[in-house]
Amino acid sequence: MALVANCFLAGGSTAGTASYHQVVTTPENASSTRVSAWIDARNGVAGDMLLGAMLDAGASLDAVVAAVEAVLPGTVRLELGEVRRAGMRAAKLDVVVLVEDQHHRDWTTIRGLLLSAALAEPVRERALAVFGALAAAEGRAHGIDPEQVHFHEVGAWDSIADIVGVCAAVHDLGLASLSCGPVGLGSGTVRAAHGEVPVPVPAVLELASGWPVLAGGTGELATPTGMALLAALATPQPTIPAGVVQRVGIGAGTRDDPQRANIVRVVLGRFDSPLVEDREPAVVLAANVDDLDPRLWPGVLAALLDAGADDAWLTPILMKKGRPAHTLQVLCAPEASGRLAGLVFDLVPTLGVRETAATKHVLDRLWVGVEVDGRAVRIKVGHRDGRILTATPEFEDVAAAAAASGRTQRDVLAAANAAASAAGLVVGSPLDV
Repeated sequence: MALVANCFLAGGSTAGTASYHQVVTTPENASSTRVSAWIDARNGVAGDMLLGAMLDAGASLDAVVAAVEAVLPGTVRLELGEVRRAGMRAAKLDVVVLVEDQHHRDWTTIRGLLLSAALAEPVRERALAVFGALAAAEGRAHGIDPEQVHFHEVGAWDSIADIVGVCAAVHDLGLASLSCGPVGLGSGTVRAAHGEVPVPVPAVLELASGWPVLAGGTGELATPTGMALLAALATPQPTIPAGVVQRVGIGAGTRDDPQRANIVRVVLGRFDSPLVEDREPAVVLAANVDDLDPRLWPGVLAALLDAGADDAWLTPILMKKGRPAHTLQVLCAPEASGRLAGLVFDLVPTLGVRETAATKHVLDRLWVGVEVDGRAVRIKVGHRDGRILTATPEFEDVAAAAAASGRTQRDVLAAANAAASAAGLVVGSPLDV
């Protein structure tokens, strides 16, 4: 019998009220667990398969339902059951749409849903990264600006629920990192919104840049949703890493092929990987630009961050013959460098992008909510070994609180810093939240 979870939970959360005091630890730097996941996607991957595997591995269905309901209130129902695929037991997650759906939603609309939803910040950030990667891939595939991308099948309610659900499951499991082996893409053709297209479909090929892949079988084995989740959240790892296996989750697709188990496996454990330490491999992309209208720069930086860059910034420089210019720099994971370099070429008039290997030394991070004039302002706290090293108000929250109260941003920023100090969020103090 299927376990049914209705997405009809009480609307909203305490995140926007006077009682707001939400603490969210970013799983990739959570020092308390150091549990990582390796994903076996050799037989393909789709959003519902990956979500089913995460739930089978121990993610809370209630936590996933709450996150999906925050984005799509009263819109879908999640049904979790057990099936057999090529003789193997697997969890099957179905998203039942409860309202009339239309499949064409643009990136701006979906981003608005995610930004306005009462989500834990790591869940929101991951979901934005996944959709940002999708927008960039669809933009390249169709030759349009990512901001103008209209998602088709991926914009449907069930696909949005799959992506938000996986991001919520990753957060609930407290995963320090995700990696994935070779991805089965499939072969042949499939009918999509634009007619019959070859498999792998263009967006999947764009997202698979830098990944080890397999044909894997006939038909569409890797969907754009599934490949975007891997591209934005995981790193390539050809074989299961050395370590101690703790749990295994298996998620099933809809088809049951007796010759090929239509499943995704998620292996949780403590693995000997540099991704679970306080240092991570990274890449810095750089390009010198002297002929871009300066009014376009904020949009360029925002597009790169939306597409999954860890950071993006400008440095004023002086080029030959006294020409003023800027160096655009983008910090990202190594596996995202090719995709983001392509986006740089799309966004700015440059003839080349330099790539330099780097190492990131990262702090454990969490969000703590404080109040200013009855409005929630998040404080981003960086800590190590139980001691606070940074505590900074989120400026978007400061700006929103200032607009709502009529006070200046400077006043609200000072009030937020004072509230953080009153809550014990002081540099050098023990972390006690």
